[in-house]
Amino acid sequence: MSPAGYYQWRHRPAAAPAPWQVAAQAAFTRHARRYGTRRLRAELHAEGHAVGRYALRTWLHRHDLHALSTRPHRPRTTVAGPAAVVAENRLLGQPFPTAPNQVWVGDITYLPLVGGRWCYLATWRDACSRRVVGWHLAAQMPTELVLHALEQALTLRQPAPGLIVHADRGSQYTSAACRARIAQAGAVPSFSRPGNPYDNAQAEAGWSTLKTELLPPGSTFASLEEARLEVAHYLDTYFNLDRRHSALGYRSPHQFEQEFKANLP
Repeated sequence: MSPAGYYQWRHRPAAAPAPWQVAAQAAFTRHARRYGTRRLRAELHAEGHAVGRYALRTWLHRHDLHALSTRPHRPRTTVAGPAAVVAENRLLGQPFPTAPNQVWVGDITYLPLVGGRWCYLATWRDACSRRVVGWHLAAQMPTELVLHALEQALTLRQPAPGLIVHADRGSQYTSAACRARIAQAGAVPSFSRPGNPYDNAQAEAGWSTLKTELLPPGSTFASLEEARLEVAHYLDTYFNLDRRHSALGYRSPHQFEQEFKANLP
């Protein structure tokens, strides 16, 4: 190469980024590092950019961008009631629900507060659309924790009789108060088999994702009030309305339900 050619190359302005790269940067920032290559690709395809995962992986590596990764699952919060009378697992051998409000699954997890304290989050999720239909956060985890979340879900969704309400055998779910509210709503109780965590896998599967995307590694909430605000924004605004789910063909729960309603005869 001639000296003139070298200096011309040195002073050449950098090429402008491709449109898909601009869109990828915007999506990666908008979703706060929660999207890896699969969800980024789905997001960009929805915006009209034809780009593959390998190109996205190379672009992320070149710009030293790293998506959040899930952390190891911590001990469960399930404490079974030894004297509880529970129902069978009505999901065994049954086909996957084909419409919203056919099956709800419930579970409890914990979130860290400063000073080594904890708060507890109970959610009910629609097994078909993956939408969190009801949730409640408190400093303890009595029966009222899951009842408040269930009451919110019943009020907002108004399900028809026959809804299956599934949970593990934790004492909150097998309590007389919880079973009575389920019966009053015309729903059918369903419980995991003893010692089988896979029976409630869908309810538990989202916890590691939620904790990873809601809290940076090693961080805690300053107070219970802050935790409530952050959880409300994450679940009601981001998770239900905007976050793409691989099980839904990379659609959000809201988008999935809207399309489902539009396709009803």
